[in-house]
Amino acid sequence: MEDLPLSAAGPFDVGRCILAGGNKVRSLETWMKNKGIWFAAGAYVIWGLFPIYWKQLSSVPALQLLGHRIVWSFLFLIAVVFFTKQINTFRVEAANKRVLGVYAIAALLIGVNWLTYVWAVNAGYIVETSLGYFINPLLSVLLGVIFLRERLRPLQWLPVGLATLGVAYLTLVYGRPPWIALVLAFTFGLYGLVKKIAPLGSLHGLTLETGILFLPALIFLTFMGISGEGAFLEGSLKTDILLVGAGIVTAVPLLLFASAARRIPLVMIGLMQFIAPTIQFMIGVFIYDEPFSHNQLIGFSIVWLALIIFWIEGYMANRKSIPAPIPELGEG
Repeated sequence: MEDLPLSAAGPFDVGRCILAGGNKVRSLETWMKNKGIWFAAGAYVIWGLFPIYWKQLSSVPALQLLGHRIVWSFLFLIAVVFFTKQINTFRVEAANKRVLGVYAIAALLIGVNWLTYVWAVNAGYIVETSLGYFINPLLSVLLGVIFLRERLRPLQWLPVGLATLGVAYLTLVYGRPPWIALVLAFTFGLYGLVKKIAPLGSLHGLTLETGILFLPALIFLTFMGISGEGAFLEGSLKTDILLVGAGIVTAVPLLLFASAARRIPLVMIGLMQFIAPTIQFMIGVFIYDEPFSHNQLIGFSIVWLALIIFWIEGYMANRKSIPAPIPELGEG
């Protein structure tokens, strides 16, 4: 349709133009939200497959794995910032003390999360790490409601309640405090909250986080190398490649997650996170033969039922209305 100037358009034409404009805005909102959903799904699938990657590096001590994740992630990210000509903007943002404070907290949280996870995977606790990421979405929902004033629709409380019941049952089945699961849940849940309110975009934010940790990690790895205990360049070529690749496989899902957190509600992110632990659980049980009892199956089934209800409720609600996305801030 050829656009008419408003001065020459009749009432019908003006109304048609306004309607067309509204449809374009609505289409943009839909596209932005769908993009956020795909970003989140991609991040959780990659995280779900992580145990296979880290198992290939089981001979490397957990602290060294953490150091390599930080060092190579930062080098990869700063290269992206440089080659996309955002380095000057990033320098200005990183010089802000308030920004540094926020991202120092995020860096600490993600560092503890990374260390706990790689140690647990290589120590044979993949199933327990999956429990941690089943607990985490519930914490994300709670943080979204309490701190960000996000609201659940009445029917959404049913899957949340079922998921809570399932996770509580699984916790009791273990017969001990699941400290690995709890550390993973709390560190990543709080990390998600910080990323939700952080002022920078996903690329600059993650670059700053890993940059804050870069120097301590590099010093530690250098010391390990000098003392003859370093894993890098001391073993097989496969190990060296995987250690370098740890930067890419670490950075990509976190960038996806950070972008998704700004486009869709934290409540939705929290419940979508069941994708990753489900994949991790299946890897632990079916690939690495970790024990999985009948009681554990009951608990997981309750959680899966909660997911089915949530997805059906979300589909029905989205047919009626499309909520506005949260725009991404601070990307240069």
